[in-house]
Amino acid sequence: MSTRTIANHQPLPADEFEISSVALADVVTALSYALDITEGQPAGHSTKSCLISMRIAREIGLPTSAQSALFYGTLLKDAGCSSNAAKVCSLFGADDREIKQSFKIHDLTHPGRALSYMVRNVAPGKSLRARAAKLISLVAQPSAGKQLIQTRCSRGADIARKLGFSRDAAAAVRTLDEHWNGHGEPDGLAGEQIPLLGRIACLAQTVEVYFSTYGLIAALDVAQARSKTWFDPDLVAALQSFRNDTTFWQTVDQPDARAALSEYEPAEKRMSVDDDRLDAISEGFADVIDAKSPWTCKHSFGVADGLVAILGQLGYSDEQRRYWRRAALLHDIGKLGVSNLILDKPDRLTHDEFQQMKRHVDYTRQILELVPCFRGFAADAAAHHEKLDGSGYSLGLTEHQLSLESKALCVADIFDALSAKRPYRKNHLPLDQVLEIMSGEAGSKICPVSFEALKMHLETQGSLHRVGPSVELACETKTSTGENPLPVRES
Repeated sequence: MSTRTIANHQPLPADEFEISSVALADVVTALSYALDITEGQPAGHSTKSCLISMRIAREIGLPTSAQSALFYGTLLKDAGCSSNAAKVCSLFGADDREIKQSFKIHDLTHPGRALSYMVRNVAPGKSLRARAAKLISLVAQPSAGKQLIQTRCSRGADIARKLGFSRDAAAAVRTLDEHWNGHGEPDGLAGEQIPLLGRIACLAQTVEVYFSTYGLIAALDVAQARSKTWFDPDLVAALQSFRNDTTFWQTVDQPDARAALSEYEPAEKRMSVDDDRLDAISEGFADVIDAKSPWTCKHSFGVADGLVAILGQLGYSDEQRRYWRRAALLHDIGKLGVSNLILDKPDRLTHDEFQQMKRHVDYTRQILELVPCFRGFAADAAAHHEKLDGSGYSLGLTEHQLSLESKALCVADIFDALSAKRPYRKNHLPLDQVLEIMSGEAGSKICPVSFEALKMHLETQGSLHRVGPSVELACETKTSTGENPLPVRES
């Protein structure tokens, strides 16, 4: 995908937007890396969990149609992970990614172990009094853990269905945390009440986490120790049957297992993507992104509407606007790797916190570059905080280094941020004040062509068409004493 400067802002020809034949598996596998960082896991966790799931499936002779559902169900097992991130952060007063990562290591089904875990992990770095107060608050909410898992599982299953995957794949996502002995969540299913694909995915993800953290022996030992409690004993036996397959475990151990994973998708069930599927995937992951923080629960869709409006005024075709809408929907995918301690902080960020915030655009670039059909707009999507005078982040690009699309995305991003509530600003700003603030930066920091296009759209249409996410998100009402009208740190 070529880029253009403000001096050359005619729309690209439509044939530059044609989609080549891209495997659906390649798209979903790449985007699963975004789910990994949300869970505090190393990049590739979902891919490697899927490898283990599919190897177990082969050992038990799982039918091909079920293997396909398991393949995508395991890749998307954490699709609902962002929906409880803010709550996890609030309950523990800690980095949600670190808490989520440790959840996968510790067995918290025993009350004594759960209490010990909470004592160790609440409000790290705070005073003893503050930690005690947070612990008391957490203990006083005995159903909080169940609610966290229920939210995660139900939202994840909803997103899997939105992306067009089967009910069996969605069921694998929903029942990921059910245990063989009936003490799991969200529904307390036991034994064969738990869908087989959910049982496999549950075992595979635990084995992967222990394998990556402690090695193969520890992973196999924990699987055996939890046989008949957490895990289906027949599936544990299937896992143990290939414990000596050194080649397989070396494959799981490599930094990037995506190429190996493609060999495990049933050949007769392989699918390619088309425009409709790419739109659904973009919208589904926009739901994941917007669920990360209650302050940005409609942001990705709002920015997409703004960008489409701007490009429409600049003469872009429907096909071109459809392409760039995907970039807008996914521009903040890197925020999944930022702690809610930072995203939801009502006060000014410290220098170190702002440095962590700025990393979200680098994550966006890295993730989108993994997706074959999103690679063309990865750099533009990641440039939404760059400014014409080079004062933006993270690369400090200047006017002639930015494409018109990235400049238009920046304008749409700022417009939506100023028009919404934020943790550092109690109320959204009225339209005339939003435009006044943006007008002061047009030409120096933000693209005047894109800004004029936005104003022209608003004058003719009255507003942006806000469709919002299709998956219901937890848009909590919060207030803050901060009154900073400019979206300095995020949008």
